[in-house]
Amino acid sequence: MRIIIETERLYLRELERDDRMELAKILSDPESMAYYPAPFSREKVEKWIDWSRDNYREYGHGLWAVILKEGRVFLGDCGITYQDIDGERLPELGYHIRKEFWNRGYATEAARACMDYAFETLKYGELYTYTKFDNRPSARVAEKNGMIFVKYFDKVIMGETVREMLYRKGSNE
Repeated sequence: MRIIIETERLYLRELERDDRMELAKILSDPESMAYYPAPFSREKVEKWIDWSRDNYREYGHGLWAVILKEGRVFLGDCGITYQDIDGERLPELGYHIRKEFWNRGYATEAARACMDYAFETLKYGELYTYTKFDNRPSARVAEKNGMIFVKYFDKVIMGETVREMLYRKGSNE
């Protein structure tokens, strides 16, 4: 197990194929995926892990497993990937936390740690996040971490055009 980031309550490690059942508790759950066109199939969850692992090899980062130190509970994923955002390839912060752990600050804590990693370790000058235009919980995580709303844009996700909100933070802000 390779721990990438550690916070007071969490550690983030590389996703492993054996995480598929735990990750499916989020990505295959209709309530957790309400802001996506559809929940993921088991096959799509496995591809999500493979994509993350490919990102580790190619870029040195990706979406990592978020683990609660107390009890070593798998909470979700959080990390940095490159995304096509309104025609530009940009580093994007993403996060998904199991619904039974919502509203406890875990997404904010993991996201903040990933932002610090992006700026301090990866030396990125800026970092973005986007979410569906009406996803206030995810937008709130971005705002709590000092990200500023930039604009709305349309993105094709799972074959469906989705209206998104874009947030940004610079390394010097």
